[in-house]
Amino acid sequence: MGQERNTGIEIGLYTLGDICVDPNTGQTVSAGQRIKEIMAAATLADEAGLDVFGVGEHHRLDYATSAVPVVLAAITQKTKRIKLTSTTTVLSTVDPVRLFEDFATLDLLSEGRAEIMAGRGAFIESFPLFGYEINDYDALFSENIDLFLKLNENERITWDGHFRSSLKNAEIAPRPFQNQIPVWIGVGGTQESAARAGRLGVGMALAILGGDPVRFKPLVELYRNAGIAAGHELEKLKVGVTGHGYISKTTQQAKDEFYPYYSNYWSNVNRQRGMTSGKISKSDFESMTGPDTALFVGSPQQIAEKILRQHELFGHQRFMAQIDIGGIPFKKIAEGIELLATEVAPIVRRETSK
Repeated sequence: MGQERNTGIEIGLYTLGDICVDPNTGQTVSAGQRIKEIMAAATLADEAGLDVFGVGEHHRLDYATSAVPVVLAAITQKTKRIKLTSTTTVLSTVDPVRLFEDFATLDLLSEGRAEIMAGRGAFIESFPLFGYEINDYDALFSENIDLFLKLNENERITWDGHFRSSLKNAEIAPRPFQNQIPVWIGVGGTQESAARAGRLGVGMALAILGGDPVRFKPLVELYRNAGIAAGHELEKLKVGVTGHGYISKTTQQAKDEFYPYYSNYWSNVNRQRGMTSGKISKSDFESMTGPDTALFVGSPQQIAEKILRQHELFGHQRFMAQIDIGGIPFKKIAEGIELLATEVAPIVRRETSK
């Protein structure tokens, strides 16, 4: 079982539930098996003492997790302490009332461990699926986050908007176990999104998938300044960092093992987006995984150093790694969870609690 948590930054994992052919074996797991493996990963993370586990939403046949609250509800029955969040909920194409009820129920099931990370989504397949116009992308998000935050605060609500029916003294049930469900906004790199998260006084989760993380420092400053200007207390303005990762005993072993899966993952994502770019070359991958980049591939010591470098830049409160992409077999995912929890987390927590 895991060690005691301390006052350093929170460390966790997230998954988007992608279903890829394993490039080394040619095998593909079923959607049912992928969901079982996600539940097993969350259970391992909980037992090992990690702080948070997230599940992301996609509505495609090459992803297994379109019904995120259902998957997280199943995980509640296998875990005891770990916080459970969406990563992310595509807020533009979901009814905020239904979303609140789902996550309030999840919060009751988990006795106060539910959170929501809301985003506009990097993929747009949910817009035609649920009858929304892609031209309303930003207006939908603005209206829905406004309504969701009001639902989070009020048992009864009267509300008028543009995209859904009005609410007149509507009862919003059930109420969550927590006073309010913690809300984060996922930010991919736009100033507008960072400033909005600050103004609303919700957490900001940065998706930093590569390159030098220093370029995100102005967004963190913008977020905090916007939050303070809107009257929010600095300690309530929380920053999270999310990114791709792979951990092995040595950095070279991690690179050698992860390269075929990482290249496979981006080939699939680019194909989904209609791009025809080929696989990542070995030399490009070598530079992508350098010590000053945000791609968390290496030994436990190197991963810890990268997290701590980012903490010097951002002073963030949470780090979440996605370590299950591109068809990586579950055995390797389980080994990565163990190394993150037993070798990386103690270093990072110790250094960031000073």
